[in-house]
Amino acid sequence: MSRFHTQRVSFLGSLGHRLTGRLECPEDEPLAYAVFAHCFTCSKDYIAATRVSRALARRGVAALRFDFTGLGDSEGDFSATSFSTNITDIECAAAFLHASYSAPEILIGHSLGGAAVIAAATRIPQARVIATIAAPSDPSHVIHHFENRVEDIEREHESEVDIAGRLFRISKQFLDDIGQFDMKAAIADLGKTLLVFHSPEDDVVGITHAERIFALAAYPKSFLVLDGADHLLTRAADAEFVADTIAAWAARFIHPRARHESPAEFDTSGAVIVSETSTGRYAQRIRVGRHTLNADEPRALGGDDRGPSPYDLLLASLGSCTAMTIRMSPSASSSRSSTSKCAFVILKLTRKTAPIARPAKAVSIKSSV
Repeated sequence: MSRFHTQRVSFLGSLGHRLTGRLECPEDEPLAYAVFAHCFTCSKDYIAATRVSRALARRGVAALRFDFTGLGDSEGDFSATSFSTNITDIECAAAFLHASYSAPEILIGHSLGGAAVIAAATRIPQARVIATIAAPSDPSHVIHHFENRVEDIEREHESEVDIAGRLFRISKQFLDDIGQFDMKAAIADLGKTLLVFHSPEDDVVGITHAERIFALAAYPKSFLVLDGADHLLTRAADAEFVADTIAAWAARFIHPRARHESPAEFDTSGAVIVSETSTGRYAQRIRVGRHTLNADEPRALGGDDRGPSPYDLLLASLGSCTAMTIRMSPSASSSRSSTSKCAFVILKLTRKTAPIARPAKAVSIKSSV
């Protein structure tokens, strides 16, 4: 499994508020991008969202986990949100990835987030694989969290409820919106590859919900039982299993970016090929024959420091050329079998803050040959 890094991102959501997210990126160019939608009143930092997203990144899939409007670090008033705004927030997350990196081909949702990604899937044409984890077959199932306050909400149009020890304001608009959504039609009309994960031990959303989702969906689909897992997927092994399965299953249906590199109609023999990696603002992949290099700008200049800068590469080229030239001299060639003698080349370049090409200000060459 490869290494990964986390990027802080933000984008505008359904109600015009700024939503906060974390993009878990593999060190190499991602095979695909995914959006992870968290559970009802949860956040992007909950265990399931964090562990599954990072496990996917280690397997080459960049995963964006974000906070819905009014939750976690995102702006907005939770009482003004609904199931419909959650769906649109997912669309906004997908649009952000499409504009900044690459359109997501995988949508993952946990609990109510699972119902939301099913509903959003038809609005995101690039999405090919939909994965639900402990999702309800009817989004109005969440009302059981505060069913003793429903009459108060309908009478007063809004009321404060206790959900898992935390207080939230739920509006009548939320009840009306979630009650009128046709989930059966959304599942039947999905038209995407579907992976359903659920545990028979889930005491929050029963496994019969997963059975209904699976029965309504068309093929290709798969139902995986998370034996022994709880609703929040708190056991690390369960999150790893989910990520493993999603990555393996998705590989059959997605189109990895690597397949689009260097069209066959172009003769690339003897060429140096530089292409954007879509893993950062400036990151580039350089292919020289069978060798691959990465290039980037340092963080001070807005890059992610995932490889040498163009300046570094230029100096590396000049330095290696100089060292090889020294080695090619008659005196050096006669002693190149000796391990006690070697050439050191030190090049230093001072540049302004703006990324403008400048010649070397000082060059010093040291050799023990």
